[in-house]
Amino acid sequence: MQPPFILAIDQGTTSSRALIVDAAGEVAGLGQQSFTQHFPQPGWVEHDPEEIWTTTVESIGIALAQAGLAVSELTAVGVTNQRETVVVWDRRTGEPLHNAIVWQDRRTAAICEGLRAAGHEDAVTAATGLKLDPYFSGTKLTWLLQSQPDLRRRAEAGEVAAGTIDSWLVWKLTGGQRHVTDFTNASRTLLFNINRGRWDDALCDLLQVPRAMLPQAQPSRSLFGATSEHVFGARLPITGIAGDQQSALFGQGGFESGIAKNTYGTGTFLLANAGVRPVRSEAGLLSSIGAGAGPTGPEYVLEGSVFVGGALVQWLRDELRLVSRSEEIEAAAESVPDNGGVSIVPAFAGLGAPDWDPHARGAILGLTRGTTAGHIARAALEAIALSSAELLDVMNRELPETVAELRVDGGAARNNLLMQLQADFAGVPVERPVNTETTALGAAYLAGLEAGVWASTAEVESLRQVDRVFEPRLSSAERHSRLAQWRRAVERTLDWATE
Repeated sequence: MQPPFILAIDQGTTSSRALIVDAAGEVAGLGQQSFTQHFPQPGWVEHDPEEIWTTTVESIGIALAQAGLAVSELTAVGVTNQRETVVVWDRRTGEPLHNAIVWQDRRTAAICEGLRAAGHEDAVTAATGLKLDPYFSGTKLTWLLQSQPDLRRRAEAGEVAAGTIDSWLVWKLTGGQRHVTDFTNASRTLLFNINRGRWDDALCDLLQVPRAMLPQAQPSRSLFGATSEHVFGARLPITGIAGDQQSALFGQGGFESGIAKNTYGTGTFLLANAGVRPVRSEAGLLSSIGAGAGPTGPEYVLEGSVFVGGALVQWLRDELRLVSRSEEIEAAAESVPDNGGVSIVPAFAGLGAPDWDPHARGAILGLTRGTTAGHIARAALEAIALSSAELLDVMNRELPETVAELRVDGGAARNNLLMQLQADFAGVPVERPVNTETTALGAAYLAGLEAGVWASTAEVESLRQVDRVFEPRLSSAERHSRLAQWRRAVERTLDWATE
């Protein structure tokens, strides 16, 4: 192990994690704690903010113990987080005023449709790079303020703080001294103008969100405050914050235009560095601010979001009991030579890019009496790979430079069959690093660069090691045939649910 050491907090959708990263980019200690998912109504998803904080603290303790370090031996702290999830809390007491509303939550579909019907979507997209969709943070705040009139009164009076999970964690880490966020998280709220790099008064007025609730926004590489010695046991600078997907792209060395990564987590998120100008997508992709924005000028990313990726395997494990452990899905899928004509569209929470349909719902198509568990397992892995391959095709039509290889990370990136399917359906080599913890590594690199642990992004890039490259094996005709069949299946799930 090489000193100095960076603490990277990786607060995700289903668990809180903490990694201790050394100067060689190696993980010296890792802690992880799961937390409860709350589903109060169909389509609603919530987390307990206090449980998020508690599991974060527990994970830090586990990581430090594993590394054999005391808090005082750390150099700096970086934070990465599930994006778009919203917390509101009392500025005086720090008490959460509602469960966190999670990015997967669809309760604001009617609010989004009302804004779209009123003709606001084009202006919103031009300012934010986003769509009017329940996925994003802004309408979650609209709903909270509409459903609790007293909360609106208190928010307008400056008594309530609101923010994404990074803001909540920094508030707790600093003992309530800092209410901040970074540009990447802010750019996912529907309230932040990505062209100007600031909160937008017109958007706040449109969504009826008081500016007084919102945190200070600043570049991902900057000083966000210091941990409270009383809370944390030591005073350490917090020098890097990025939303999980931008953080993963940074951790994958996505410092130049045309480099793309795909993260396989609860959802699947394809991001490419789009350069110094935002791309106005004509095909439903999103433009956001990249983690490299600030030190050397602007940086933008182009993104395709698939809401259900690894969550499909979890569903097969927990609800259908098809496998007892997620890792068993690969062997089940390999037990058959093909999918037996089965297609799965995991639109459990609607569909993201390129369809943007909150009313789509999941489906298993092509079932026959001869369908086996193996066919369903294989169709599930194919669904994850096909949804990303379709997005890459769309992305390559809109980027200034096409993507020649796909860098992958996240838990499911360890699944060799899935990675081969991804290369086959995407038609480009798929490159898996030795360390697939690139979301947390991105936060560590951001914090370490700002703290002086690394001198440049070139030095960070030199730390990256490739484990395996998966080369595509399908012909172009066969690849396009599979994508066309996937599109047929998706179209049968659109506009299914009714309010």
